[in-house]
Amino acid sequence: MNLPNRITIGRICLVPVFIVFLLLSPKFAYFKWIALFLFVFASVTDFLDGKIARSRGLVTNFGKFMDPLADKLLVCSALIALIPLGLIPTWVVIVIVAREFVISGFRLIAVEKGVVLAASKMAKLKTATQMVMIIVLIMDLAFLRIPGQILIWLSLILTVASLTEYLVKNAHILKGEM
Repeated sequence: MNLPNRITIGRICLVPVFIVFLLLSPKFAYFKWIALFLFVFASVTDFLDGKIARSRGLVTNFGKFMDPLADKLLVCSALIALIPLGLIPTWVVIVIVAREFVISGFRLIAVEKGVVLAASKMAKLKTATQMVMIIVLIMDLAFLRIPGQILIWLSLILTVASLTEYLVKNAHILKGEM
């Protein structure tokens, strides 16, 4: 297994550790900062593994499939954990997670047809925006409440736009499936 794929697997392994710290943060205030550090670290590895893979010619089908999956696990887990902390509305998380399920299902259909679909630039922007939003929400500082709300709405817009782009651009893959 090459280095970028190991980094991706490492990011997946960080998710449960991050979630434990985040969910325990109301009882132990400093856990919020540990959770924040773990999330930022995991988010940085998302950009790092892709950069290494492209620069060293180590792009693999495994990486094309698992890297977006690792992002989905990290982001969706964080969003779900932010609900009971009162930091994000449930309906927002449902929209974002639903998009991820639709895209994952779509990717499975594509793989069945021998096509591996890499994330689009808009999808990468969506993921980056969601990661910044989650960082701001975890920090839960008074002066970041308005920027946090703006990031929630921006993430929602990019979520819907990237879903639409993905389905329109790859509609030919669904032919014969419906």
